[in-house]
Amino acid sequence: MKFNRKTISNIVFVVIIGLLLYPPTKVYFIRLVSFSPSTITEEKREVLNDYDWNLKGLNTTNIDFNDTKNKVVFVNFWATWCPPCIAEMPSIQKLYNDYKDKVEFVFVSNEDWTTIKAFYKDKGYDLPTYNILSKVPEQLVSNSIPATFIIDKKGTIVVDKKGAADWNSDKIRILLDELLQ
Repeated sequence: MKFNRKTISNIVFVVIIGLLLYPPTKVYFIRLVSFSPSTITEEKREVLNDYDWNLKGLNTTNIDFNDTKNKVVFVNFWATWCPPCIAEMPSIQKLYNDYKDKVEFVFVSNEDWTTIKAFYKDKGYDLPTYNILSKVPEQLVSNSIPATFIIDKKGTIVVDKKGAADWNSDKIRILLDELLQ
């Protein structure tokens, strides 16, 4: 059987589409195109006006979000079934390993602990994870995941990123160091 140029192009196209639909490859490509998130310009930043938010700790103690006032906070909404969430998790874990004693990390999922625990065990993650117990503050509500926010000590939302990102970048590390001063 002789293949012409069009047939070869079609085969290559089908293989690429197949690879993009295959979950491990999909996560790899998402990770490949994920860049460091940008900060919100000063004039467009919002101050979190509602800290009345309670979270049930799944692998940590429960938290009243009021306890995060005057601290730098990294909030991430995610799920184990979400390819962009999975793609950004290695960079988040690396950032968490280095900043967990300085920054409040809050990972929020609506999944049960059994599912998350199996995911963490398989991937080697140990992020402090919570379920929502009360209404999420309006400025942190998102219709998509992953959704990540970095909040400064004054309650100003400095980063609002929807979608996968490289959180272990120099840019984010410099930002966190500045916010911690």
